[in-house]
Amino acid sequence: MTISTSGSNGPRTMRWRASALLAAGMLTLAACSGDDGAAGSDDEPTDGETAAEGGDDSMEQVEIRFAWWGSDSRHELTQEVLDLFMEKNPDISVVADFTDWGGYWDKLATTVAGGDTPDVMTQEERYLTDYANRDVVTDLSALDIDTTNIDPSVLQSGTINGKLAGIATGINAYTIVADPQMFADAGVEMPDDTTWTWDDFKEISQQISDALGDGMYGVQDYGGNEAGFNIYARQRGESLYSEDGGLGYEEPTLAAWWQNLVDLRESGAMPDGARSVEIAEGGPEQSLLGTNSGAMGFWWTNQLGAISSAAGRDLVLLRVPGESENERTGMYFKPAMFYSVSETTEHPEAAAKLVDFLVNDPEAGALILSDRGLNINTEVRASVSDMLDPLEVQAAEFLAELESEIVDGPPAPPTGAADVPEITGRVNELVLFDSVTPDEAASQFTSEAGAAIGQ
Repeated sequence: MTISTSGSNGPRTMRWRASALLAAGMLTLAACSGDDGAAGSDDEPTDGETAAEGGDDSMEQVEIRFAWWGSDSRHELTQEVLDLFMEKNPDISVVADFTDWGGYWDKLATTVAGGDTPDVMTQEERYLTDYANRDVVTDLSALDIDTTNIDPSVLQSGTINGKLAGIATGINAYTIVADPQMFADAGVEMPDDTTWTWDDFKEISQQISDALGDGMYGVQDYGGNEAGFNIYARQRGESLYSEDGGLGYEEPTLAAWWQNLVDLRESGAMPDGARSVEIAEGGPEQSLLGTNSGAMGFWWTNQLGAISSAAGRDLVLLRVPGESENERTGMYFKPAMFYSVSETTEHPEAAAKLVDFLVNDPEAGALILSDRGLNINTEVRASVSDMLDPLEVQAAEFLAELESEIVDGPPAPPTGAADVPEITGRVNELVLFDSVTPDEAASQFTSEAGAAIGQ
């Protein structure tokens, strides 16, 4: 099977709009749904048929509904893509069903409960398991969708209990964004990110802070995003979540993770708790990198453009420390989002055609560009590379370099994992203000996160 990466708008203005949208933020969650989009058909599945076994849609006019979240610019871009799909498939009408990020999941839950599930829907990894386990989404491997050009570890990320519940739209990686100018001003050499350790990282951060003086820091607090700890744990043969849907790490590993942050704060390499919380609430534009007051920060690769724009100078991507320190690497490709198909769709073939088009069609990729992550289809990604802006090209090249180093993808987040980001941020603040020790923080996080996922 083959998969493609969708990419950008034809016109340069649309490409820049997609880039800006992508940078604006990927990891906050919300709700979605829509109205019934399946038009009447004499070819509905008979009793006992699953979505994958439905009748042939190819010879009749059918209507399907596609649900997604996003801003107005994403909605406009997506409608362009759907218009192209309908031009190429005149027997299929696609009804757009979109809302903003904040309301998507409430709306989707409501429509699913009402038996009005969209034929094709956009999913996020922390919700995908729940919808898969409740048989809301069908097994995409049973449909005619080409996945040949998708990295196996990324394809695996959408597999729940042996069922391909979602196909990624594109990929990001959680990594370090660094400011070479800050390193130069401090007289500190840029690290060899293929070999540096966590101790090297702490030492370099302190050297930069010491050299640049008050109000300047080596690194921004990064303890509030569980993706960083997941990489740290994976480097040690553990993981945030286990394959069986539980927690997959040892508490001393999590305690050591938070101890690193305490060490950085106490050395002056990182701001104090109050300043760190203030910075975190400001997003990329108010980050240390964005305000030229810090040399490094942990961010997703798709945020490079927004942070560089705020900084007023080009920044660079570095591997997370410790990738060569232990027996295995910990970094991984994170799907930006997923495409799923309803288990109860009356038109599985038409739904499969739309998903196949979104991930494999070069013209669709040239419209989408990086709006839904750097294209999951490696061939499509390459075909649109000359349409990307220079920072998007840097991100694409960085991800390509990681392909031979990434061992696998982490297990899919279990049901209830959508509550874990809030738990992570809250416990991290307790550490920042010395309200708990790293050991106590690890114990509290394990208790709360375990309860959230039903462990």
